[in-house]
Amino acid sequence: MAISVRRALVAVTALVLAVAGGLVAAAPAPAQPSISTLTGIRTGLHPGFDRIVLDLTGPRPGVTHGLTDELIADGSGQVVWLTGEWFVSVAVSPAVAHNDAGNRTFAGADRFRTRNLTNVMAIALTGDFEGYVSIGLGIRHDSWVTVFTLASPTRVVIDVGH
Repeated sequence: MAISVRRALVAVTALVLAVAGGLVAAAPAPAQPSISTLTGIRTGLHPGFDRIVLDLTGPRPGVTHGLTDELIADGSGQVVWLTGEWFVSVAVSPAVAHNDAGNRTFAGADRFRTRNLTNVMAIALTGDFEGYVSIGLGIRHDSWVTVFTLASPTRVVIDVGH
């Protein structure tokens, strides 16, 4: 008889814990933004290559890049005039460079010279349109370009050979 009472108490305790566990909900995790936001553009000179880093918040975006004859502004289709003999276009998506109020999310100019670099002469924000942020690079001579993303914090890294 003592074993039956003990089993009954264990069963009742398990039932109470199961019900209580179902009623107490864990606090929801903070929502991660579903789109990356551009917060800064940095440059650095390295042995053998120039590096441009796009600082972002949010998830790692997708990135495409390529050499082009001219840089085109997203949305308007206008030519973006930039110092350089060759041009590299980099598109980051999904991403934005503005907040909900339409204000830019990073400090600095939309277009600037990079006198501290060897091959990259200038950088321009060429687009912030429909979930795409586009960056254009003006370079002195045709060279290799490598683009990749990093996490923690989220970054897009663009390396251009000297």
